Amino acid sequence: MSHWRVSTAMDRSARKLEGDDSETSNLLYALGHQLRRRILKVVAGEKEISPAEISKLLPHPLSDVSYHTRVLAECGAIELVRTGPVRGATQHFYRLSLETEWARLVLGLRP
Repeated sequence: MSHWRVSTAMDRSARKLEGDDSETSNLLYALGHQLRRRILKVVAGEKEISPAEISKLLPHPLSDVSYHTRVLAECGAIELVRTGPVRGATQHFYRLSLETEWARLVLGLRP
């Protein structure tokens, strides 16, 4: 069900920005949310980090951080580095993969 929500969000953004290339549209959609921008700034400062760790740093509910992390991964702003078992669940670890210069400037990151 979660994957459906992410895909639906990306589909809506692509329709809103009709005519743009879909990668740019998806990235614009992702950067349009304040929590996603904050997540990207946190991820940029780490070699790899999990949504659980991000939620403690921000602080923000893990469910919200996990959802927005999936959206960022879907648009290619971050990438899954590894997974690992934690107390019967699987923890995902991400790193920044945002290479678009304008997007890095929007976030205040070095190009």
